Amino acid sequence: MSDVLDEGPFYHGTKADLQVGDLLTPGFRSNYRPEVVMNHIYFTALPDGAGLAAELAAGDGEPRVYLVEPTGPFENDPNVTDKKFPGNPTRSYRSGAPLRILGEVADWTRLTPEALASWRERLAALQADERGEIIN
Repeated sequence: MSDVLDEGPFYHGTKADLQVGDLLTPGFRSNYRPEVVMNHIYFTALPDGAGLAAELAAGDGEPRVYLVEPTGPFENDPNVTDKKFPGNPTRSYRSGAPLRILGEVADWTRLTPEALASWRERLAALQADERGEIIN
C-alpha cells in the first residue's frame, strides 16, 4: 500500500473468542446479509464502531472488540464511505488480507437494549430494501 489511509490503531468487533496472534480472514457470511459470503475482512479505527459491529454480529457469544493489525493493503469501506456517504466519517476499512489479533479491548461503549433493538430494526429494513445491498 503506497498511500496510508489511516495510522490506526484499528479494531474489529465480533462474537468470536479469539487469541493474540489469531488471524481474521475473509470468506465468512455477512452479519448484515447472511446470504452473502464476504470477500473482505472489515475493521475500523473507532473502538465504539467495532463495538457496534460486535453487538450486531451473528451468533450467541459475548460481543468482543479486538485491537487488530492489517497484514496487507486495505481500502476505505465502500459500504459506508464515498459510494454511500461522503468521505470516511466512520474510519471504516476493508482488506482482502487477514487481520492479526493484537489484543482484546475492554473500554468500548455497550449499547442499551433499546438502542440495540433499534439498530436491529434498521438492519432488518435495509435487508428488505435492495438499496441496502452490500458492495462486496
